[in-house]
Amino acid sequence: MTETADGELARRAADGDDGAFAALVRRHAPRVRALCAATLRNEAEAEDAAQEAFLKAHRALGRFSGEASFGTWLHRIAVNGCLDRLRAAGRRRSESLDALLEADGTVLGRVLSEPSPAQALEDRDTVARLLARLTPDQRLALTLREAEGMSYEEIAAALSCSLDAVKARLKRGRAELIKMSRHFSGSDIV
Repeated sequence: MTETADGELARRAADGDDGAFAALVRRHAPRVRALCAATLRNEAEAEDAAQEAFLKAHRALGRFSGEASFGTWLHRIAVNGCLDRLRAAGRRRSESLDALLEADGTVLGRVLSEPSPAQALEDRDTVARLLARLTPDQRLALTLREAEGMSYEEIAAALSCSLDAVKARLKRGRAELIKMSRHFSGSDIV
């Protein structure tokens, strides 16, 4: 269905149609869960964060104006919830680059230089650990752009920041990943 259909479902849900909200949940749950998992790096916590995002969205349906797409609005709620969880936990980068290199140097080198579809499942955790070394803003921007395929404008709306801020976060995040990749491959990756 289209975004117009999302807007109509949101209006119906705001008027008390639980079936309409259930349809929105089914449609958007995979992307919201993926965003939460990429941000929080803990499946159980990501599931809780996704459910919380849907609960908050349900309570706030009356405030959904339709200026942005429902998906963008929902992503903003999920992003805020994940950032709140990260702040509350006081998380810091807990794994040193040297520890990553020692534990997963071969996998990281393969992922960063010659990605293979056959290795995707095995490599997912390693890539997630690399992404976790980025700031939450950089990680969220990269996840929304590369994994979710959102446009720069959609990312700006989802993160409540300017287009220039999105571009800067993406540039810094990519640069940091390239910098980390040098430790694994011994060369520059472009």
